[in-house]
Amino acid sequence: MKYTTLPNTDIKVSKICLGTMTWGKQNTQEEGFEQMNYALEQGVNFFDTAELYPVPAEVDTYAETERIIGNWFKSTKNRDQVVLASKIAGPGDYTAHIRKTGFSTQALTEALHNSLKRLQTDYIDLYQLHWPERQTNFFGPRDYKHNPNDAWQDNFKEVLETLQTFVQAGKIKQIGISNEKSWGTMRYLEVSKTNNLPRVSTIQNPYSLLNRTFEGDLAELSIRENVGLLAYSPLASGTLSGKYIGGVVPKNSRFDLFPRFSGRYSGPQINEATLQYSKIAAQHNLSLAQMSLAFINQQPFLTSNIIGATQLNQLKENIKSIEITLSQEIIDQINEVHNTYPNPAP
Repeated sequence: MKYTTLPNTDIKVSKICLGTMTWGKQNTQEEGFEQMNYALEQGVNFFDTAELYPVPAEVDTYAETERIIGNWFKSTKNRDQVVLASKIAGPGDYTAHIRKTGFSTQALTEALHNSLKRLQTDYIDLYQLHWPERQTNFFGPRDYKHNPNDAWQDNFKEVLETLQTFVQAGKIKQIGISNEKSWGTMRYLEVSKTNNLPRVSTIQNPYSLLNRTFEGDLAELSIRENVGLLAYSPLASGTLSGKYIGGVVPKNSRFDLFPRFSGRYSGPQINEATLQYSKIAAQHNLSLAQMSLAFINQQPFLTSNIIGATQLNQLKENIKSIEITLSQEIIDQINEVHNTYPNPAP
């Protein structure tokens, strides 16, 4: 395994992070335990979860993923071997069954304390805001379109002040953001510096061969301001495993079980780009999944690559990507496809 640190800290984390969002829906507790055991054996010490998980978010499975992780901590006594990240859900119709109060002090306090209880721990190493409260282009829309009727009020300072109380109480160590844009990230950094409040350490955003939009303003921001990327959906919901090439939808795959999730990673350009990437991988005796992950692992702005799997054999393949270094020839071939089909997935 290879390691880095959470930016501006001495907290060592594996460059492969174990994603958990299928546990409690597509995966049982037993399977979640199996994945955590295997990942830890392979040197993966960084786990990412959220109160929202499992996905799709539904009332009857709310926060089941955190409960599974908490039960594993209790069973194995391995809490001290794991750097644990979790998130408070942002506002919206999708999360109305959780709460409707955004990132108010009451909401943050309720969310954190409930997560700590479910996770059976006294602290969370990295506590993240799952997506912005304001209306902006996250979760799919390509371009920002301003809504003058957006009722959101600037509350960056209040949010950071609340998070500071959690840090001072020892309940969280660091803070992060997710599904953020350049403007929001810089506002958090500005308010933090001006008011001596906790500084954002990481940003968890989508990044894959099919969606390299992070390489715009956010990549420069990440490097110059030392805010590390936690890359999620590195295989584009399984698309970059190659299993959907040719329009095939395997039984019990994510797109079979939850067809509404397929829209973000389907379409003619996505299909063609995936096919071309698969040819590059085959030419160099790599699996498409491992080549796709290795590309991300080599990026200078990456702190950790969040991989998730429903099958243990998938997890094994994904973790082994850390052992692969892509040559400049492969990088050039990847970039040629990217230039032909730039960011086909929003």
